Amino acid sequence: MTMPRRRPGRPRRDETRPTREVVLTAATALFAERGFDAVGLREVAAAAGVDVATVAHHTGTKAALYDACFARVFAAERDVLTEAAEQASAALDAGPDAARRALHELVDVFVDFLEDRPETTALWLRRWLEPQRHAELDQRYADPLYRLVAELLTAAAATGALAEPTPHITVRSLVWATHGHVVALAAGAPGARERREFRSFVHRLLDGLYGSPTP
Repeated sequence: MTMPRRRPGRPRRDETRPTREVVLTAATALFAERGFDAVGLREVAAAAGVDVATVAHHTGTKAALYDACFARVFAAERDVLTEAAEQASAALDAGPDAARRALHELVDVFVDFLEDRPETTALWLRRWLEPQRHAELDQRYADPLYRLVAELLTAAAATGALAEPTPHITVRSLVWATHGHVVALAAGAPGARERREFRSFVHRLLDGLYGSPTP
C-alpha cells in the first residue's frame, strides 16, 4: 500500500511533543553550542527529525527561530522567578528576617533553574560573545528579569529589611556568578561538591550583604 506523500511545510506528526517544541529544543541546543552564524535551518531540521520546510513553517526565518529560542527559555525562567519574587514580596510585611529568608529562597530557585537547564546559560553566553549584536534580545528576555529582582531589592530596602544602594549591580553580579557556576559544571567540575560549595557561597554572600536571618 502506498502512503500519501506529506505536503511540503506540513509538520511531521510527533508522538510525544508538538513539532514546534521539538524544533525549538533542537535549535536551542545547536545555537547554544555554535552560535547564530554557524547554524543553518537544514541542520536544525536534521536535528529535529523534520524537513526544512517544517522548520520554516513553525518559526519563519533563522533570525525568528533564534528569537524564539530565547523567548522559550525566558518564559520558563520568568515563570519560576515571578512566583519566587511574589512570595518574597509578600514576606516583606513579616519583618526583616522573613524578607531576607525569602531572598535566600529566591536565589535557590534561580540556581536550581540554571543547574537544571544548562542550555540557558550556553545560549546566553554565545549571544554575549558579540555584545553589540542581537542586543534587542537582552531588552526583551533578560532586562525584565533583572528589573523584577532589582525592584524587589529596592522594595525590601524601603521597608528597612536590608540596605541595598545598587540593586542592579547586585542582581547582575549574582546572575553572572551563577552562569559561571553552570559553566564549571559543564566543563567537568565535580558535580555534587561544586553544587554544595556554590550554594554555600551564594548564601554567605547574601548574609554578608544583608545579614543572616534568624532560624
